[in-house]
Amino acid sequence: MPGSPPLTERQEARRRRILHASAQLAGRGGFEAVQMREVAEAAGVALGTLYRYFPSKIHLLVATMQDQLQHLHTTLRKRPPGGATAAERVAETLMRAFRALQREPQLADAMVRALTFADRSVSPEVDTVSRQTTAIILDATGLDDPTPEQLSAVRVIEHTWHSALITWLSGRASIAQVKIDIETVCRLIDLTAPDPEADGRRGRRG
Repeated sequence: MPGSPPLTERQEARRRRILHASAQLAGRGGFEAVQMREVAEAAGVALGTLYRYFPSKIHLLVATMQDQLQHLHTTLRKRPPGGATAAERVAETLMRAFRALQREPQLADAMVRALTFADRSVSPEVDTVSRQTTAIILDATGLDDPTPEQLSAVRVIEHTWHSALITWLSGRASIAQVKIDIETVCRLIDLTAPDPEADGRRGRRG
């Protein structure tokens, strides 16, 4: 809840129960299975309380995606990717994220649908998901000080990953195609790396 005071321990525990119930229902029956009344019952909270935390089903599912990404980020930090280049590490990370979603296709579909349907009222939550995805990609690069060009490449990679998810969920792309697309776009990280020789030539001219 952007701009809200920090949650108390009890409120945070309640929020976690709600997100867990949302993920469980979505995992079993997809987007349609996530009904606010059923989420409230599964989480053991009053319906009015649920709406205070999440004003709509879209808010709830986008927050569920942010929560899933947070778990993924924690796992990745414990077991970082091992590629030799930044591009290889990012590609490995995104494919691990993709496989995690692949294990729960109904949940993945529900969360991606919510992101697609989100209007301006859900902008803060969507921005949080975007920042989380960016942080995961930047961590994988291992770059302490990415250039503006590399940050731009990260944004393009993020867009491609999201599009690949949508095309796979709709049955228009195979896992193999997704992997090729991800590996191809991740090369932008290495292609946008500063060229030390060019910098040296500029220095000599100066």
